[in-house]
Amino acid sequence: MLWPQAVKDRIKTGNDRELVHAYPYRSACPSTVWAELVEGAAEELFLAGYTNYFLWTQVPRFAETVRRKAESGCRVRFLLGDPGGEVTRQREAIEDVALTVSTRIRTTVEHLDRMGAVPGLEVRCSSADDAVNHVSLSVFRFDHDALVTPHLARLVGHDSPLLHLRREGAGGMFDRFAEHAEELWDRSVPVA
Repeated sequence: MLWPQAVKDRIKTGNDRELVHAYPYRSACPSTVWAELVEGAAEELFLAGYTNYFLWTQVPRFAETVRRKAESGCRVRFLLGDPGGEVTRQREAIEDVALTVSTRIRTTVEHLDRMGAVPGLEVRCSSADDAVNHVSLSVFRFDHDALVTPHLARLVGHDSPLLHLRREGAGGMFDRFAEHAEELWDRSVPVA
């Protein structure tokens, strides 16, 4: 009663407080946002994009930062799609681009292999049963922040929208997406 409706309409009051920013394209999210979130993660860095390959070009000194994070006790996880999986092949046919999904996944694996053994760094592929759920939704978690990309129809990841979320309490959008990624991780398999 004390606040005029015009003010109420402009103030985030519920679960929408978790929405920090919405971008119509993942590529519209500034690289500084990615770099700050990666650098700021102290406990949890969970990169559950289907390919994750763009992180090495989006975040300066990404491999060094990942290594430093893992060595300092931050849990660092990569969840990838299976480069030889049926869902990957189907997605390649849908996207129909020169830089195929399997190539993007293999690029990530190659970058990770170059890092050598890093204690605290875990890499897995989503299970065949979960691949369709993984390819359609990428969740990148940085402690209590997340960048989430719901993939649209035939579009590649950089052309799909991105939401920047920050956890404000139990049961909000952040938790819902984090639970989705954890469920995929729980059934995932080690990278060959």
